[in-house]
Amino acid sequence: MSDVQVSGAGERRRRRAGGGGRGRVRGARRWLAVVFLLPALVLLGALVGYPIVFSVVRSLFDASGDGFVGLDNYGAMFSDEGIRTALRNNVVWVVVAPTVSTALGLVFAVLTERIRWGTAFKLVVFMPMAISMLAAGIIFRLVYDQAPERGVANAVWVGVHDTFADPAPFPGAKPRPRAGLKPSGGGAFTTGSAVRAGAPVLLPLVAVQPDDLRGARAAAVAQPQPGKVTGTAWLDFTRGGGGRPNVIDGNEKALAGLRVEAVRGGRVVASATTAADGSFALPAGQADGARLRLPAADFAEAYRGVDWLGPALVTPAIIGSYVWMWAGFAMVLIAAGLAGVPRELLEAARVDGAGEWQVFRRITVPLLAPVLVVVLVTLMINVLKIFDLVYIIAPGSSIRSANVLALQLFQSSFGTDVDEGLGSAIAVFLLLLVLPVMYVNLRRLRKERRR
Repeated sequence: MSDVQVSGAGERRRRRAGGGGRGRVRGARRWLAVVFLLPALVLLGALVGYPIVFSVVRSLFDASGDGFVGLDNYGAMFSDEGIRTALRNNVVWVVVAPTVSTALGLVFAVLTERIRWGTAFKLVVFMPMAISMLAAGIIFRLVYDQAPERGVANAVWVGVHDTFADPAPFPGAKPRPRAGLKPSGGGAFTTGSAVRAGAPVLLPLVAVQPDDLRGARAAAVAQPQPGKVTGTAWLDFTRGGGGRPNVIDGNEKALAGLRVEAVRGGRVVASATTAADGSFALPAGQADGARLRLPAADFAEAYRGVDWLGPALVTPAIIGSYVWMWAGFAMVLIAAGLAGVPRELLEAARVDGAGEWQVFRRITVPLLAPVLVVVLVTLMINVLKIFDLVYIIAPGSSIRSANVLALQLFQSSFGTDVDEGLGSAIAVFLLLLVLPVMYVNLRRLRKERRR
């Protein structure tokens, strides 16, 4: 055998030996990776995999867990009115809350780029993220309180309203029984008979608040006047007792500022306002033979603001508290993306004559599209599991109107009417709702890696 053949055979043996060694090393590394990943896989299976499998299986059984019902729990889920309300509210949450939060975050990030105190502003906007959902819920439960002296929202709203609308002079007041004034609809009161010139009309009222009588003068008996229909409105109540009903006693107070209307055929033909002593006078040409009416505006209750937590507004109000918390999160992420936008593109567009709105709409927003998608998808996933804000802010009278799927899951599983089968069905349904959003997010991440 030649030297060349011998050397070739030796080389082949060395390669085979080396290849086997590399295979053994590769196999050892694979087992080492499995050993290191095993604790994480066990935790993942125990905390994620097992609950998912258990929930799917449990959703196929009845409330006791003994009877197999198949898909009946899923059918009951869509036939229950409360759960349908929760599903509608979840749609509103998913559409409105992430969109508004992302839009506000974009506006804040762009506007704070050019101001000197932009960092301080971003810090203030981001601060709510440091507050737990529980604390935020308690804060906004007070903010939305119906009483203006406690609720900030209604304090501001009432202040604006009262600036442009005159308050009623005597809210809550009403005629004295058997005084000849009858309810005429909408909170107004009308005399039972027509009035005549020369015969003063008495309009006794009760239930006037003491604060509305500060500085009031004593009532005076109206005197007949030629060509006039006269009368007096007063508080027919004597402190300490002793007064006579439907008679003006010496120490009874006048009700100044009341509007008195003469009504004929359902139409107001004349009107007057009571003076400081409670007296009024109407022209006899229009008022003689008409009936006198005290309109509802004289007695309307003081404006108490908006029922933010009532059935009609409770969901938008809670979404507002969520936006307050998460707009800062969106702003920080978008500001980080904005820092990577090439400034020369923006300056080139301005040099070419583009306005700030055009630069924002046609350059800034398209370049920030990947970041905006990340923020939007993250908030959508977060919104699908919203629970604490709704549970804390919504009062008992409005909890059904504000219901969401996560809250319904809690109530069905641990509430008064416990049905773990229905609760598990809701949990599986929530998981199915989250999966498409997660799939979109994973596809986006893969595209980013390929770039």
